[in-house]
Amino acid sequence: MRDLTKGKPSSLILSFAIPIFLGNLLQLTYSIVDTRIVGSCLGEDALAAVGATTTLSNLIIGFLMGLSNGFAIITSQRFGAKDEEGVKKSFAASFMMGTGVSIGLTAVGLIFIRQILEFLNVPEHLFKMAGSYIVIIIAGLLATFLYDACAAALRALGDSVTPLVILLISVVFNIAGDLFFVLGLRTGVRGAAIATVLAQLLAFVICGIYMVKRYPLLRLSRENFRNLNSQMLRNMISSGLSMGFMSSLVNIGSLTLQTAINKLGQSIIVAHTAARKISEIFMIMFSVFGQTMATYCGQNMGAGRIDRVKKGIRLAIFYTCIWCTLTIVASYIIGPWLVHLVTGSDNPVVIKNATNYLKFDTLFYYVTAVICVLRNAMQGLGDHVTPLVSSSLEMIGKMIIAATLVPWLGYTGVILAEPLVWFIMVIPLVVQIFRMPVLKEPDFGES
Repeated sequence: MRDLTKGKPSSLILSFAIPIFLGNLLQLTYSIVDTRIVGSCLGEDALAAVGATTTLSNLIIGFLMGLSNGFAIITSQRFGAKDEEGVKKSFAASFMMGTGVSIGLTAVGLIFIRQILEFLNVPEHLFKMAGSYIVIIIAGLLATFLYDACAAALRALGDSVTPLVILLISVVFNIAGDLFFVLGLRTGVRGAAIATVLAQLLAFVICGIYMVKRYPLLRLSRENFRNLNSQMLRNMISSGLSMGFMSSLVNIGSLTLQTAINKLGQSIIVAHTAARKISEIFMIMFSVFGQTMATYCGQNMGAGRIDRVKKGIRLAIFYTCIWCTLTIVASYIIGPWLVHLVTGSDNPVVIKNATNYLKFDTLFYYVTAVICVLRNAMQGLGDHVTPLVSSSLEMIGKMIIAATLVPWLGYTGVILAEPLVWFIMVIPLVVQIFRMPVLKEPDFGES
């Protein structure tokens, strides 16, 4: 466990963020390896089929991850306030509520899968393959949530190292599963999906066993699930749904954009799949410091140490802006090589379009850095509305662009989409952060 309410903010933030960074990088490395295995072993049709549904899986999985992280903010606040019973109760509540939501999403997804694929404008010749992949991912949503909930609870207590170790085991298992199912048993894209779900299940089992043995605070009994405080439940629902919807609104916008991309042909679908995979790596620091600030601000909020929050936000923005500069350099120097590395494709249409996407969008990452740090910090401080407003603007902006710029400009419209909405969605965050008590408190050094 790590108390983030005491000590030098810069050291605490970096030491907490580094394991999260390595974990996210590991997850993205697997994602790229998975993409490469599918593309190299099964061909561009299979890669396009997976890519055409990636935004859907990102939407659902992103919601569940946001939900678990939002629940864990309350756990971090209780931990910061030294309320052991509150930690146990909030963790138990997160399991109950998240399990119900996961089962509900699975049922809806499986029942309406055909309608969803039609809405995505998945090309007819890819329809069956895409469906066989996404159905398995949806069927495994409960395993995904259970691991996310355990990992989020560990981070709420200041332990960001254990989730990294467990993720490493999961990723190794996942890659081995890909090779076994795809190459060994020749199960096609279904095998890649099965390997992903089994790896998530393994991660949950390992994480659960470790938590029970290592952390008495997270060792639950039947009593912890009873007589839950109604105010705590309201706070958890507010925080969980806010972070879940914050992620979902972003992904709904991307999903809408994907429906327009899927009309531009298979080469563009593959190009955008590659561009997004690489962008996920480039944007890794945004989510890293976002998660860090949610926990850091949550613990300090619970401990009443608002004076430390302002310094933490400034540091997180500074660190992410350094990273932004590195991504720009990488896009211009090794962009085409990265696209080939991810897809295994030598198709000039794929290489050119994906590289153009990276070169243009990375120039505006500084805006995204501010967005990610501020909206997660606000969640940790109890403002669950402003981040949703910002994410709603992103969703609406992408919907409008999908209906206007993409039909008019083709893939160039897609490239322009995100920078345009970033400048819009950052406005309410900047306005609100200057209105919050955080920036009105005096600094008291780095104690």
